[in-house]
Amino acid sequence: MSVIAPPLPAAVAPHVTVLIDRCAGCQECIVRCPTGALTLDSASWTALADDLVCVGCRQCVRTCPFSAITVTGPMVSPTRVEAQTVRPASLLGDHTETRRGLGTWADALVEAARCLDCPDPTCVRGCPTHNDIPGFISALSTGDLDGAHRVLRRTSILPDVCSRVCDQAVQCEGSCSWSLAGGTPVAIGALERFVTENAPAPPLTRSSDRGEGLDVAVVGSGPAGAAAAWALAEAGAQATVFEKDHAPGGLLRWGIPDFTLPAAVAQRPWDELAAAGVKLRCNSEVGAGDVADLLASHDAVIIANGAGLPLMPPVPGTDLQGVWDATRFLTLASTALSGGGRFLSVESDQAAIEPGREMTVLVLGGGNTAMDVARTARRLNMHPVCVDWMDRRFAPVRPDELEEAEAEGVEVRFTTTLERLEGSEGRVTTAWLRRTEQTRGDRRPRVLEGAADPMAVDLVVLAMGYRIDPALAQDWPSSPVAKVVPDLVDRQWLGSGLFANPSPEFARHQPVGRLAVARESTRQIAALPRADRVWVVGDALIGPSTVVEAMAQGREAALAVLDRFPLRPGRSARPGPKRVLVAYESRGGRTARLAALVAAQLAAPGREVRSLPVAKVGVRELASADLLVVGTWVEGAVVAGVGPAPISRTWLRQLPRLGGLPTAIFCTYGVAPKGTLPQMTQELERCGARVVAKQAFRAHASAAGTNRLAKHFAETIAESLAVAAPIAVGQ
Repeated sequence: MSVIAPPLPAAVAPHVTVLIDRCAGCQECIVRCPTGALTLDSASWTALADDLVCVGCRQCVRTCPFSAITVTGPMVSPTRVEAQTVRPASLLGDHTETRRGLGTWADALVEAARCLDCPDPTCVRGCPTHNDIPGFISALSTGDLDGAHRVLRRTSILPDVCSRVCDQAVQCEGSCSWSLAGGTPVAIGALERFVTENAPAPPLTRSSDRGEGLDVAVVGSGPAGAAAAWALAEAGAQATVFEKDHAPGGLLRWGIPDFTLPAAVAQRPWDELAAAGVKLRCNSEVGAGDVADLLASHDAVIIANGAGLPLMPPVPGTDLQGVWDATRFLTLASTALSGGGRFLSVESDQAAIEPGREMTVLVLGGGNTAMDVARTARRLNMHPVCVDWMDRRFAPVRPDELEEAEAEGVEVRFTTTLERLEGSEGRVTTAWLRRTEQTRGDRRPRVLEGAADPMAVDLVVLAMGYRIDPALAQDWPSSPVAKVVPDLVDRQWLGSGLFANPSPEFARHQPVGRLAVARESTRQIAALPRADRVWVVGDALIGPSTVVEAMAQGREAALAVLDRFPLRPGRSARPGPKRVLVAYESRGGRTARLAALVAAQLAAPGREVRSLPVAKVGVRELASADLLVVGTWVEGAVVAGVGPAPISRTWLRQLPRLGGLPTAIFCTYGVAPKGTLPQMTQELERCGARVVAKQAFRAHASAAGTNRLAKHFAETIAESLAVAAPIAVGQ
């Protein structure tokens, strides 16, 4: 079952020009063209284009390394089918969902037909979980919704949630070929939602015995914790989730109103997790001092607690009664809307607010949480006013959320900031507001001179975002981890063309390529333990993050736990081989030969040994190693000072947290190693590695002497694999 758009007349087809003097015949354009419009001229060894087959997606332009192709003319794509939005006749007390999916099968098939099924789909790179987007759309196009579900399930446990709350414009849809070409992308979020609404989600089933016998504690039941528990349960491991609140879900339960994310949708994954045998311990808060106890009774711990402390503006008056954070407001508002009756009746606040009584609510913030608060307030007949010091053009809010909020009567004042709050008898009554100015999105707004304007308020809600509890964060060195774009982006990412249009219009001129690579870096870091048998993900790892990012990191950490298979003291040895990674830097070949010799000495039944240059060792290689061996040659003069080779020094300084990974180090030297091994030790211990063996090898020593030292070095390393003292939590 599929719909194919009729071909357009040749007169309005795009035109492809291949600059013969620039084309090198590398065939990048040919293998990446989704329509087969490009072939190779074997006589001139240059690309040939067929305008009648071209749809104008410009993928060839973005991926040609020699800028040898230009495309003019229109993009041949049907008009995008938009999802429906429902406006309630009366907002008062109404919390039904306002954003609906695609209305009919015909709509879904027409939109699915817009997908080009690109050979190297940039939309997949833009998705934090790397959903196989062309794969699920292809299944949908044939009417196989169960198959589409199965494709999504490979990487996502929350397709029904993410299709509602993801900011697709700066992720998958902003990275779509049509968006990168300056057009309108495929409505990926709407198609994902269509799948989840028209076919039941497949239940959680055990797919392997990979985790059999493993017992893991997961702290937090938000998207990161749910994804971790899900991946563990699928592999047959026992997951126990500790949640400080009375019910699971985290942000999905208390932070997103029903009119955006219905409670039944948020609860669905936890019903399936419970049915699959995941243990849930609600009303069980885990503090900074409790992790050691969890490690004593579990093989591993995944810290997935969310960012729950509200950001407080540095202004006078926030301690007055009637100044609340968004969590408190949304939680009590949800109760009121679900059960009716009084809202926010709190004796300590001397508040008695009921649906039907109009009040003025000042909402500090202009992001999605602020819109949720304000739209909820409208449903309680309040008059909400949102203020944000950023310019409307640069505000971190989805345009559709902002449009819906304003259509529902929310007053939004951008370029406005709060100077102070004043009150009477201990309760807030007046907010003093100042104007700001912002000319660029990468610069902070400037507060303008002049007098502040007073505004009478009945309630103030802080909705500027959240932060991690510092008591927990202090135990994880170098947290939160910053999202960074490396100086040299991986060639596979560059070759995809995702960076060729750095800021598509549909993505609100956001740098989708850089954002995707930055998300990828933190997703990979989630696979590395922060301490022995302790992984940290989601908000706890990178600070406040999106639902889909947290889910991706939780899954990555769980897979790493399954891969490492750590066991608490007293349990039998890990089944399967120990994995040793030998990373070396070599110029003349001596260090490379020695690395191969050490690797050969370490090779034994029950061990997998790999030897790679440090330039090829990244987070993924480190995450899968049970032991790391690092070798370098010594640079410098004895008088002036010697140390590790420059490439080795750079590599060591850029290492992520290694969470107690046993590490052995060696160097090759001509005259004297001097401080080389101590310098390497310092850098490795700085990032949490545990150095278990050291050895310096003289470059011109006899073969017999070198072999003898290498054997002794390998024996010391092997002993550390058999008996490894754990690193202290928080070290």
